[in-house]
Amino acid sequence: MTAPDVPARRTPAAPRTPGVARRSALLAGVGAGVASVLGAAAPPARAAAGHGPGRARTLRVAPDGTGDLTTVQAAVDATPDHPDRPWTVLLAPGTYRETVTVPEAKTGLTLLGGTGDPRDTVIVYDNASGTSKPDGSGTYGTSGSATFTAAPDGFTARRLTFANDFLRADHPEITAQQAVALRVLGDRSLFDRCRFLGHQDTLLTDTRHRTLAARQYFHHCRTEGDVDFVFGRATAVHAGGEFRMLDRPVDFTPYGFVFAPSTAAGTAHGFLAVRCRFTSSAPVGAYKLARPWVPSSDPTAWPRLVVRDSFLDAGIDTAQPYANMREQYPWQSFLFREHANRGPGARIPDPATRPQLDAAEALAHTAAAYLGDWDVRTALRGAV
Repeated sequence: MTAPDVPARRTPAAPRTPGVARRSALLAGVGAGVASVLGAAAPPARAAAGHGPGRARTLRVAPDGTGDLTTVQAAVDATPDHPDRPWTVLLAPGTYRETVTVPEAKTGLTLLGGTGDPRDTVIVYDNASGTSKPDGSGTYGTSGSATFTAAPDGFTARRLTFANDFLRADHPEITAQQAVALRVLGDRSLFDRCRFLGHQDTLLTDTRHRTLAARQYFHHCRTEGDVDFVFGRATAVHAGGEFRMLDRPVDFTPYGFVFAPSTAAGTAHGFLAVRCRFTSSAPVGAYKLARPWVPSSDPTAWPRLVVRDSFLDAGIDTAQPYANMREQYPWQSFLFREHANRGPGARIPDPATRPQLDAAEALAHTAAAYLGDWDVRTALRGAV
């Protein structure tokens, strides 16, 4: 069962000048040789399949036809549902301009970038919430705009870039400008050294239904955007990553918000950012750290966010780091806490506007506490 579409949220005015450099910058660094990944150093997929119990089976993707398949979606479709052994899809370096959906039945699937650098392998498209569908059935909506949707439990992605390069200035006719790079819904979803690039609503950490919990772990990932660019109702742990707040040619503040959690009332934990870096190319104080999102589809949501042991640069508004999305749901009513942060954006001029965890409370807000019986360290030991 898929979650209901994310209702569109109020969109700030579009930039007055086009961000024409954005699309080319997004794809910069792509171009390592396909042969270096799909050549003699990599075992053929047919040889890798079926050798020994527990061995992952592998499909190779290369746009030039030197792999088993030429598109990511074709490779996902070629793997079996509910496999008895895990499958890996190895992507040759390059740009894959397509939308991809990994269905719920593709449990335990791994997508692996073909080099050690996520900049080399990019999955990108440019749908927005207000983009019209080709069949004339309406617009995509926020969740439907996602370049990549991962619905199964046990999904893993390593060393890949997921991007949505929709540009507001290119489409002044589109007012619903949410444009998701990645929507992930499954439990035990792991993203290792990946990048998530977009503007509004870049990374949607979701669940398949609001009554279900989903634990998701982002290890040394980079996420960038402007408005609510990390949002959703999952239990999502970001460890050792970077959140990049983009500059915008606008005449208002705030430019945007890093987080917009919408944690379901029955979910014990929301978002946790630990040992992360919050960096910005925007002016001092241009961004809020977060605002609570209580969707019209779930008015009982109780958003939760903890940012701890992290560096916050001057892009964060230290005087008022939190704001309301709707006045009937003030941020003070929910769990917005920090602990042991540092940097110019972590100053606390007024403790009332910046609640902190004490040492005892901080013990309940660790990666281990949020992930429960999922030992993510075992999964990370399989990283290449």
